[in-house]
Amino acid sequence: MKIEIRGAEKLSFRERQVVVLKEMGKSTDEITRILKVSASTVATLYNRARNKGYEVVIVLPGDVMGIFEGEDEDEA
Repeated sequence: MKIEIRGAEKLSFRERQVVVLKEMGKSTDEITRILKVSASTVATLYNRARNKGYEVVIVLPGDVMGIFEGEDEDEA
């Protein structure tokens, strides 16, 4: 799985870090420990990033989704 953040060029480095961690499912508490910042800083960075607008795209290869498995079997 690959995560692509469209519009990341609008975000500061710290905002990108928070967005990536949030999109990976990390809680605010986990992010505060990883980045060594306060919970209010995490909230501020995340809100700023959301206001700047970005789009997260998850790219999944077809074989991971089972799309390409067994195609030959169906044709037989």
